[in-house]
Amino acid sequence: MLDNTDMKILKELTKNSRITMKELGEKVHLTGPATTARVAKLEDNGIIEGYTIKVNQVKLGYYIHAFITIMTQSTTHQPYLTFIKTQENYLINNYKISGDGCYLLECKFPSNELMNQFLEELNEHANYKLSIVISK
Repeated sequence: MLDNTDMKILKELTKNSRITMKELGEKVHLTGPATTARVAKLEDNGIIEGYTIKVNQVKLGYYIHAFITIMTQSTTHQPYLTFIKTQENYLINNYKISGDGCYLLECKFPSNELMNQFLEELNEHANYKLSIVISK
């Protein structure tokens, strides 16, 4: 069972996973060693699964951020899944969902031309609905 201090630790680590244990401890009102022990316990219990970075896709040249709802044309979904494995340059996430579609793709594209090429190839494997992110 998590207490308020654990929840504060998770909140702070979500904001900045590179924070030092001393700084984190100051934010949650614990000593550095006590904070380290709490974080280790959260890791050991599988609550903290890992640490990651946030990458600015625009600075990498990916100017288009899109969500694509996938409705596969096959009952096995295999043709779609095989295709999507070859698209790692554009793929951020591929979620299996319920509701109006089977999958929700989160993608990045450097240009309209490359996005259109991707969509033409995708159309051979699945129907889709495209949404472009305008702002966050």
